[in-house]
Amino acid sequence: MIDIRTAFENKKVLITGGLGFIGSNLAIKLVELGANVTLVDSLIPEYGGNLFNISTIKDQLSVNISDIRDPFSIAHLVKEKDFLFNLAGQTSHLDSMQNPDLDLQINVSAQLCVLEACKKNNPNIRIVFASTRQLYGTPKYLPVDELHPLSPVDVNGINKLAGEQYHLLYGKLYNLHVCVLRLTNTIGPRMRIKDARQTFLGIWIRKVLDSEPFEVWGGEQLRDFTYVSDCVEALLLSVVLPQANGKIYNLGGLDIVSLLDLAKLIVAVNPDSTYTIMEFPKERKNIDIGSYYSSYGLIEKELGWKPKTTLHQSILETFSFFNRNKGMYCE
Repeated sequence: MIDIRTAFENKKVLITGGLGFIGSNLAIKLVELGANVTLVDSLIPEYGGNLFNISTIKDQLSVNISDIRDPFSIAHLVKEKDFLFNLAGQTSHLDSMQNPDLDLQINVSAQLCVLEACKKNNPNIRIVFASTRQLYGTPKYLPVDELHPLSPVDVNGINKLAGEQYHLLYGKLYNLHVCVLRLTNTIGPRMRIKDARQTFLGIWIRKVLDSEPFEVWGGEQLRDFTYVSDCVEALLLSVVLPQANGKIYNLGGLDIVSLLDLAKLIVAVNPDSTYTIMEFPKERKNIDIGSYYSSYGLIEKELGWKPKTTLHQSILETFSFFNRNKGMYCE
């Protein structure tokens, strides 16, 4: 049986989008596990990369500031690596509608660039691709499992679906170890809070830190949230366990909560904060999927993963981090 605590010792690991929210938290864990970590990140301002994210480990890994759309750069970076965590992507649903071509470049063309580099330069590399629950679209039933029909409601969802299908195709055709994780709302330290590009909770946190009321659109929609350390554990398991090869897994959270109850929880943790209930802006309403929460039964059954962190603890730890480091994330 594979021991995760030793599986990464002295292994060479590449993380695309490594200076972002999930990538940096993953890097911190991999350094702790004794891996030789290389991060690649374009540091495009809107996408969440932040050098402060790795301030505690900056001398214990390598950072390459480049774009995965550059075939020459990525071909060099994947060579001799044991594991690739392919996390780089454009995550904003609204941005994808306003600039669909850029979303296509980053979430589709760039993914083909990465896969071609692996096929030609390192076919033994083991890959995990970070996909999204958004590609299910408006749920036909809850909780949403991996058998749910796929019906994206925006350009981002369609392009992420194409990206994951390319990964699975290359896995089948070229015998690459590939696993796809469909992430739900991931939250925690180092998330982007300048705006709502990563998750609506980011702008809520920013407003609370700035002592401003945050807006709750609708309020009745249900959501689940994955704390980032739980997400990192799923990434680690899915890249080393052989039964994950060729599989798609949903992640999820322990608690299912309405947006209104989430707002009340945030106020309970931050007693001076306030919120207002608002109607959905038209441009958001058109691509909103309503209530959503995932079934993580398949990954629990096959890989032994399940979330460990309650929503209350997730909110506490997230605000604790940003109260200490606000200046590094709000400027």
